Amino acid sequence: MIPPSDDAPPGSRPGDGQFPATRWSLVLRARGADERAAGRALSELCGAYWYPLYVYARRVGNGAEDAEDLTQGFFARLLEKDYFAEADQRRGRLRSFLLASFKHYMHDEWDKSRAQKRGGGETPLSIDAAMAEERYRLEPQDKASPDVVYERRWALTALENFVGALRDDYAAAGKAEVFDALQPHLTGDAEGGYAGAAEKLGISEGAARVAAHRLRKRYGEVMRREIAQTVETEDEVDDEIRTLFAALRG
Repeated sequence: MIPPSDDAPPGSRPGDGQFPATRWSLVLRARGADERAAGRALSELCGAYWYPLYVYARRVGNGAEDAEDLTQGFFARLLEKDYFAEADQRRGRLRSFLLASFKHYMHDEWDKSRAQKRGGGETPLSIDAAMAEERYRLEPQDKASPDVVYERRWALTALENFVGALRDDYAAAGKAEVFDALQPHLTGDAEGGYAGAAEKLGISEGAARVAAHRLRKRYGEVMRREIAQTVETEDEVDDEIRTLFAALRG
């Protein structure tokens, strides 16, 4: 696990000290001039959050089909321009905003939106219902509240996305094989040491150890970069990372 860090990842802090525009800040300006960019930003963010919301819908008592319809209908509603006109000016962090909005949607607008969704129209998000339900069957069947389960699934999904983004970075640099060899060491020294990774990469164990250290450092940078996309200010990044690991601890 990577704790909060004072080290800034490349590109995360511009020279004038201003927090850079993020996908979430673009979403918050969705009614502004560049609505298309805001829509793309929200669509990307929603793609990472649909499964935690699907899990929430299942844990509050909906069947698989209804949970799928609820999640699809919610994102269709969320991507409408007028939604942000109705939302509070201070929307908070993305994960909290999405869950609060999803609860409101289920309570007040489910019947109407379900009929509209099943009547046709373009869906804004592709949901693999079979895959979603298969993943859901593997969820721990504890007595935690749906809100706690949502937070935990948000954290696990975020970690999966961090690893994917890290691999993309390595692949873009022509080092995908380095990532693949060292991934078992991403969160610490794997059993058996670095001999296997060294053999795969054709380097010494010492060099593999150094490369793994660099991988973990880059992982922390990617985590901060991706978290920054879901909050409004730089000060919130470390708080959000602490919240993420608290959710993982249950």
